[in-house]
Amino acid sequence: MATAYQQAQREGQDVVRTAILDTATHLLVTEGPGALTVRRIAGEAGCSTKVIYTLFGGKDGLVEALWLEGFARFERRLRAAPKNTRGERRLHAAPEDEHGKRDEHGKRDEHGKRIAVDGPLSEPPADPLAELRAGLDAYRDYALAEPDYYRVMFQGAVPGFSPGPEAVAAARRSFELLVHAVRACLEHGLLRGGTAREIADLLWMAVHGAVSLEITGFFAAPEAARRYRALYAAVLAPFLLPPDLPDDEPGGEFRELPYEESVERTAS
Repeated sequence: MATAYQQAQREGQDVVRTAILDTATHLLVTEGPGALTVRRIAGEAGCSTKVIYTLFGGKDGLVEALWLEGFARFERRLRAAPKNTRGERRLHAAPEDEHGKRDEHGKRDEHGKRIAVDGPLSEPPADPLAELRAGLDAYRDYALAEPDYYRVMFQGAVPGFSPGPEAVAAARRSFELLVHAVRACLEHGLLRGGTAREIADLLWMAVHGAVSLEITGFFAAPEAARRYRALYAAVLAPFLLPPDLPDDEPGGEFRELPYEESVERTAS
């Protein structure tokens, strides 16, 4: 049976690197920092110690690479989440009639199937609050899909590790995605009463605590998912702008949204 290293070799150096990192992360979390030696990792991955020294420069470089790999995967998942809330873009524009108007029903063949017509693509309107919720859900999805990396990134799985400038920048970049999502809600008048960074800090504190408990085994998945969404809905509730009273309404007086209504609106 081929080792993880031998299988990865067939696909290229990037896959070899990923296979070694996955092996190291699993060893670290299941057996502790004492198992994180170049010789032990090489033995588990099925490669020589020379390969690890060549790719990472040794144990310290490998630990830094674990951090960077974890945040790279995390960032990809966070960036993909809002796009999924917008639905699929239309691949073809509706055809125009002789007056230059578009037939939104489109042309169809004799069997009733739509005939593709070239034209500009349309993008569904943005929903900042839905995209913020999608990003928060993606945070939990990542922690459940990559619990070993999550522990390296956020739970101090490697005692004494101090990330370098590149690793720190990667962590900040992923957090800025949350700040950006909150800021979009503020700019669209969906949230009020705090800065983007303040609200993002509160959300991060909440979701990190929730997923840390879940991946440690304190909650079963169905229950955890419901409570996770209820938690971030409760954090957002005080900042939600009542839909029937715009922030800039002349003479308007702010009405605090009832807690139950806030949670229902945020979590739906």
